Amino acid sequence: MQNLEMEVFLCRSDNFGVLVHCPERNLTASIDAPEAGPIIAAAERRGWKITHILTTHHHTDHVEANLELKERYGCEIIGPVHEAVAIPGLDNAVGDGDSFDFGDRRVDVIETPGHTAGHICYHFADSKLLFAADTLFALGCGRLFERPAADMWHSLHKLAALPDETAVYFGHEYTLSNARFAVTIDPDNARLRARAEEIEAARREGRFTIPTMMGLEKETNPFLRVSDPGIRRNLLMEGKTDEEVFAEIRRRKDNF
Repeated sequence: MQNLEMEVFLCRSDNFGVLVHCPERNLTASIDAPEAGPIIAAAERRGWKITHILTTHHHTDHVEANLELKERYGCEIIGPVHEAVAIPGLDNAVGDGDSFDFGDRRVDVIETPGHTAGHICYHFADSKLLFAADTLFALGCGRLFERPAADMWHSLHKLAALPDETAVYFGHEYTLSNARFAVTIDPDNARLRARAEEIEAARREGRFTIPTMMGLEKETNPFLRVSDPGIRRNLLMEGKTDEEVFAEIRRRKDNF
């Protein structure tokens, strides 16, 4: 089986567009559909026809181009069952524990409520890929719009159980802000400080910060490190639950 091919580009102001191409079956999935023009341009640049849209959640900046792409390509739209009524053009509603085939590869659905009530992620286990959209970012996580902090913490805990070598593709280029915030929460983490410097350089040079690796996130992302004694001391929350520490970190990021 050949490796999946990837194309990553910007949509809107800071959304990532991602195309995933299966060369054996000539299938191409768009991860969400933030903006038609850049997605179509990327597909034409690679000579690919979009056959699937893998929708993670209902926010406009992730579904705006669904109908235009479906009309142009006749693609199948897969999306979260608990947000089915809000996903334009939805053909196949999926939920936690479901799976489907993308060519010869199985795609597992992981439900991750928090940013929205029905947010899902797509895990290509054989290819070691996770498409996390607005649940998990490099050095961050999504804002809590529709579910409480405890639910988001549970969702992130599920993702953190995936293998360290999993490449994580996320929905927005927020990494520089996330890095600057993370060092205020975990100032004694040498790996984090070094990573923050690498991110500063990358963004100065116009380079993307996608993908990240799950193992790296577990070492440096404060939202995954709520049990770390140093973080808890820094927050004066040594006797609190993981959910309470997570909620405080999220509150601070909201006001950063």
